[in-house]
Amino acid sequence: MHHPRRRAFLLALAVTTAVLASACSDPGSDDSGPSSAAPASSVNPTGRLDGVKLTMWTAQNTVNAPKQVIDAFQKATGASVSVQAIPDLYEQNVPTKLASGDRPDLMFWQPSISTLPFIQPQRNLLTLDGEPWESKLGDTERSLGVIDGKRYAAIVTSPAMLGVYYNKDVFKKAGLTEQDFPKSYDQLLALGHKIVDRTDAAAFYEAGGDKWPMQWQMQVQLTDLKPQWWTDLNHNKVKWTDPTVVAAITKYKDKLLDAGLAQKDYRTGTFTGQADALWNGDVGMALNVTSFQSQLQAKHSTAELDQHIGWFPISNSSATGMYSPDQTNGVVAFKTGDTKRQDAARQFLAFWLGPDYADYITTMKIPSVEPAVPSPADLPQSSKAQIAALPTATGVFQAKAIVAPDTHLYLADMIFGKKNPQQVAQAIEDQFAQIAKAQGAPGF
Repeated sequence: MHHPRRRAFLLALAVTTAVLASACSDPGSDDSGPSSAAPASSVNPTGRLDGVKLTMWTAQNTVNAPKQVIDAFQKATGASVSVQAIPDLYEQNVPTKLASGDRPDLMFWQPSISTLPFIQPQRNLLTLDGEPWESKLGDTERSLGVIDGKRYAAIVTSPAMLGVYYNKDVFKKAGLTEQDFPKSYDQLLALGHKIVDRTDAAAFYEAGGDKWPMQWQMQVQLTDLKPQWWTDLNHNKVKWTDPTVVAAITKYKDKLLDAGLAQKDYRTGTFTGQADALWNGDVGMALNVTSFQSQLQAKHSTAELDQHIGWFPISNSSATGMYSPDQTNGVVAFKTGDTKRQDAARQFLAFWLGPDYADYITTMKIPSVEPAVPSPADLPQSSKAQIAALPTATGVFQAKAIVAPDTHLYLADMIFGKKNPQQVAQAIEDQFAQIAKAQGAPGF
């Protein structure tokens, strides 16, 4: 039932993006001229902005994310910043609103090469190269928010980290220590068998009901693909039906699901169920991103988490983590034609990533994107392990492919017997090519 509608959503998004390109701005507009390129060195983060009114768009579930910085900025500068929550689905409704001529001064937006293009950055956004905060970012964060060599997003929070959350009590029962942490995906599966053989817990919790977390088992197996492979994929020279991709899907099915390493009800498992099952010790491991950490932190104290839950990074052939950009990582600023507001938007970003940043991350209890600003001291050990893994992490395909296909929907078809691994790969390829073509990507 789901995937034709989801595919229609992504195609509608591609078409809306194309409409946005023609409808939204003067085709002759570029980044020249003082209105869009005030020299970065002239930005005073706390300069007075009395009477200046800015708007910021967020998703409904992130409406409170900028609250601390907005309050502090208004107090410091006299500006006012009003937040408008855009109804879900955020990634669909934002381009539609922009195409109708509505636009904010600032907006949360995922700073990845698969999602930034939906809002036509070259036409609609201020370029942020050389802003005072850019050089302060860590290496991974600095790689985000850039299209064709130009920066269009400020990176205010760390990308999500993908890795293995594990229950320390289950590991102890299975006689496993940190020396047993796997250094490859095959070793991870072998570790799963030890848990099943030595305890009454399942090895992994898979969320076939919510579908989206299923993509991660496939993703960690694609980490040996070279940058050139992704470049070729993005130019239609290789395809998602590549044997490496098919092998990853097949291994997930044969060596994990069919081999009895997942909990019995994996076809109907949920994201919240995953957190509960791991916490209760019904499963030993859960492969997921940082939103899983947030799920645990909402229910349990740092001390409780440190006692029961650990985290380690994993890739196909090494103990390396993966990072996954999301919508609260990036903030973009729009060309509105109002020089005063555009300069104020730049100032807001300079304030956020400058004098306010330490207060912001302390209030939000999140890792720092600036190596010179230490992350809050009271983060759980699992969160600190993710911070340590970020500098060497590799991007998930959402950060590498020009379109992020709905792999999880096709994997869901597979676990219900509707597709085999080859057909899953073909469905991924068909959707990828269809949307890339609709967006006018070269080679499609």
